[in-house]
Amino acid sequence: MSARGVGPATPLVSRPALREVMRGFATGVTVLTTAGRSTHGMTANAFSSVSLTPPLVLCCVARTALMHAAIVEEGEFAVSVLAQAQEHVARYFADRARPQGAAQFDGVGWRPGERTGAPLLAGALAWLECRVAHAYDGGDHTVFVGEVLSAACAADDGDPLVFFGGRYRKLGAS
Repeated sequence: MSARGVGPATPLVSRPALREVMRGFATGVTVLTTAGRSTHGMTANAFSSVSLTPPLVLCCVARTALMHAAIVEEGEFAVSVLAQAQEHVARYFADRARPQGAAQFDGVGWRPGERTGAPLLAGALAWLECRVAHAYDGGDHTVFVGEVLSAACAADDGDPLVFFGGRYRKLGAS
């Protein structure tokens, strides 16, 4: 049933039209990571703060992504908020040809999170470790709401990596 309660849901907007509109929404860039049997990393810009009390964040992950299965299996994830100089890191964790499992972190600076053991990437502006508190159906994605177990910021107040118009950008640059 549709949201109006009559018949099957029909998209009101085409996928290409929505994609084009969303190109106009600037986002920060993160890398989500998991540890354990499902050690994995993935670049993501569908990330947001939800609540300060209790401390909650969300990330949206395609059901077909390896990260989806990893988060479901582990029940925890970490987030590294990337700095402007980390475009190469964002591209690396978006590349499906990179090694899988723990090997994908070889050659990438990181440390294990104290609460989850998930990789926290060196050079990031901030890090969070989360336990999945809720998982919601979001069409072809799942919206994972994470209870924040730990949070830290880098000592240096650097500029963030931004994604806008289908490409990585720098603040103040067109």
